[in-house]
Amino acid sequence: MNRFEEASPKDAEDIRQLVESAYRGDSARQGWTHEADLLDGERTSMGEIVRMIEAPDIALCVARNEVDRIVGCVAVTAVSDALGYLGMLTVSPTLQSAGLGTKLLRGAEEKARSMGLKVMEMTVISQRESLIAWYERSGYRPTGERRPFPILRDPPLEFVVLAKPLSAD
Repeated sequence: MNRFEEASPKDAEDIRQLVESAYRGDSARQGWTHEADLLDGERTSMGEIVRMIEAPDIALCVARNEVDRIVGCVAVTAVSDALGYLGMLTVSPTLQSAGLGTKLLRGAEEKARSMGLKVMEMTVISQRESLIAWYERSGYRPTGERRPFPILRDPPLEFVVLAKPLSAD
């Protein structure tokens, strides 16, 4: 990762393409964090990404490589004065397992601290056991809470809620 910075509106299409390539379809299967075997269809839309970039309570950050290409992204949303929500942590499928995800996660946590947040939470599809284990190795713990998946599926999907205090490391 050459640079970690907040996204600008000109980055929206590159972010959308990155997220789709990492979570859906055959390109996603090049990495280990995909949802391609659980879900199909669009993961996010241009409208959603632009809304996130423009929202005052969301920091959508990108990782750029040495040629200024976006190779990762992550969003931090201020849910309250103390609680942040980590979302859309994405690494280009061909770069997964090389440490960029950990760098993005640490960057997001630092961004959350700079926003005055004390705890970060996230949701992960319960069937994604290897991803949940990765977050646990990074200090996140299951809260015991489960949330419904927003789209009805058969079999049904649900989210596990994970959280981590953001004390200075």
